[in-house]
Amino acid sequence: MTNERIPLLIDTDPGVDDALALLMALRDARHDVVGLTVAAGNVGLRHTVANALKLCEIAARDDVPVFPGCDRPLLHAAPDAAHVHGADGFGDVGHAPATRGAQSEHAVQAILRLSHEHAGRLLLVMLGPLTNLALALRLDPTLPQRIGRLVVMGGAVTARGNITPSAEFNVYFDPEAARIVFQSFPAFDLADWEATVAHGMHHRDVDRWLAATGPVAGFYEAISRHTRLWSEDGRGELWHAADALAMAMALAPQGVLQAESRPIDVVLADPVARGTTVVDWQRQLGRPDQARILLRYDQSMFEALVRGALGA
Repeated sequence: MTNERIPLLIDTDPGVDDALALLMALRDARHDVVGLTVAAGNVGLRHTVANALKLCEIAARDDVPVFPGCDRPLLHAAPDAAHVHGADGFGDVGHAPATRGAQSEHAVQAILRLSHEHAGRLLLVMLGPLTNLALALRLDPTLPQRIGRLVVMGGAVTARGNITPSAEFNVYFDPEAARIVFQSFPAFDLADWEATVAHGMHHRDVDRWLAATGPVAGFYEAISRHTRLWSEDGRGELWHAADALAMAMALAPQGVLQAESRPIDVVLADPVARGTTVVDWQRQLGRPDQARILLRYDQSMFEALVRGALGA
């Protein structure tokens, strides 16, 4: 039984960086992707569902079901990231849509069903806003008991944000959902924006990997071109792929070189700090450590996983 593949459910809002993470997961022989549950986030739900279907087609994985989920945050409207990813989330390159459609089952129901089918073993990776998972928890608060491991991409653990001065995009998009998830799971892995910044990849290296022959590298080069140029203009010589780092932590946990477990919460009411993740680094409030926060990942292993996903 030791060679049995790990069931993997990915909640996502593709998005260029989601796309890279999905390509990593879809080719990983140690994991069985049992579904993609999709939310609005980087762009609207119509686009994120279409993009998830297209990624499966490009990766020759039309066996993976795609479940449409929440088309907005729980309570308050939030800005998307179309200026980074393109209006369609995939660089506005005009690619042909996937030939198949999404499932009729809602993402929230799919999360609950799959948690029963793979109880105790399911690896759940959250790459976008946490809306779908928060609603699943409201429907069934026992859900965490059936999740083998939860990995979340979100937050900025010393309040150096990427959408506001202190907030990271996924948490800021739906902070109420993030608080529900953080308070419901007694333990989860967190790959935040600041870890992402610490694990950048040189643009010229990425360009070289994207020059590889094959449909995957060619497709990803096209859809990521706008984002990579935006990143190089605004952030310098390193490209940061947040969802890919979270996926590396999920698929290859042996690459984690340093992590710290601490209590974490989310600011909701303050108009300036809304969506900020607050980490109790000194454990001053006496709350349990629920978040295992990634601080350092093996850079060579991370880049090897990215190269492998691209066929480079």
